[in-house]
Amino acid sequence: MQRVPMTAAGAQALREELDKLKREDRPRISAAIADAREHGDLKENAEYHAAREQQGFCEGRINEIEAKLGAAQIIDITQIENTGKVIFGTTVTIIDVDTDEEKVYQIVGDDEANIKQGKLSVNSPIARGLIGREEGDVVQIDTPGGTREYEVDKVEHI
Repeated sequence: MQRVPMTAAGAQALREELDKLKREDRPRISAAIADAREHGDLKENAEYHAAREQQGFCEGRINEIEAKLGAAQIIDITQIENTGKVIFGTTVTIIDVDTDEEKVYQIVGDDEANIKQGKLSVNSPIARGLIGREEGDVVQIDTPGGTREYEVDKVEHI
């Protein structure tokens, strides 16, 4: 089985979602199914079918999260010495050489990526171009919008 990198915060968020699904959602859906069964004929019972569909989604998500956590290689960046190099889990400040626009990204696993929160997938073009670079390096990165030139301003282990 291939190990999938994940930050400690990302693993914790998945554990919390899994706990909520098992402790809250699963019992609520089971109760809704039982309640819908009491209404009679199951063939034409929309409430029953909707609850069964919810149950399928819930169980599928539980299985998906358990598989992800089972394959996760959890990396706690705060436990790794800061060498000034961009690696998985670091928070990097880059400056667009053309526009002087500053951007801050944390390099995270695919499941944790959220560009609006500044979390960049390790497999994205920008992250792949930054991995291994050091503070002060200028790098050209092929993005979907064309080739961009960035300077690595700061690398933090937060």
